[in-house]
Amino acid sequence: MTLKNNFIDFKSLARSISLIEYKAAGFEGLLLNLKPSSAKIIGITGAPGSGKSSLTDALIGEMIAKEKKVAVICVDPSSPFNQGALLGDRIRMSDWYNHPDVFIRSLASKGSLGGLHPKIFEISDLMKSAGFDFIIIETVGVGQSEVDIAALADITVVMLVPEGGDSIQTMKAGLMEVADIFVVNKYDRPGAQNFYNTLLQILSPVFNKKEIQIPVLKTTVTEKKGIKELYEIIEKWKFDNLSEQRINLFTEKVWTLIQKEKMKNFDKEKIRERIANEISKPGFNAYSFAKNYKKN
Repeated sequence: MTLKNNFIDFKSLARSISLIEYKAAGFEGLLLNLKPSSAKIIGITGAPGSGKSSLTDALIGEMIAKEKKVAVICVDPSSPFNQGALLGDRIRMSDWYNHPDVFIRSLASKGSLGGLHPKIFEISDLMKSAGFDFIIIETVGVGQSEVDIAALADITVVMLVPEGGDSIQTMKAGLMEVADIFVVNKYDRPGAQNFYNTLLQILSPVFNKKEIQIPVLKTTVTEKKGIKELYEIIEKWKFDNLSEQRINLFTEKVWTLIQKEKMKNFDKEKIRERIANEISKPGFNAYSFAKNYKKN
């Protein structure tokens, strides 16, 4: 995977992603040789139907207009039965299929509870080293449990819609800690102004005892309203990798990587076979099984 004459080798990048995704031979060596990068990861999260894909499409347009190189990771939900996924987000981004400065990759969540792909850390780091200016990650949209993106993104955009329910309950779900920017989309809907005002009040430094006000933007993505303002905030954002929050989030990232390393020799299918053999025995206990399980 190389950057030739200021153009990114998309075929090589796609193959490298597949190596990591399927843990093919040589993928660990690829990761160990990744170079540091100044590329910024933009996480876009929110409930299903809030307009994440449409916002991503509009942001790509703004970034390309500023002559930026953009990579997009779209994470689609997997079936709980066969782990398959539609991977259809790229349909909404058809304008960028063949653009030389836009790379789009769809991934299945494969049952990950945080709305991301199990190898999202590794794949996003690979993309950062490829020569992009921005990497946009659009999560599944699992609602209240979707906070894992904060450990990955340099800036997290949380999308809300006026009819999305009680905004106070949204705050209790932990999204306040996740969000660097709130976007109230579909602002042309009834009740949008009241929803926006309530959100501003909830997020006020007086209410939360915080030093700064979290930006809350109004957008109607289908009409491209508010997209320019969002991009300007992202472009001017001060990314502080030495802040306590970033160090804490990076610790969580490394902790996850260590867990994966320790578990890599465990075969889930063999565990399933053992469970199938033992679950019908009297006194079967999942905690005891897990504690005493040996990989060989």
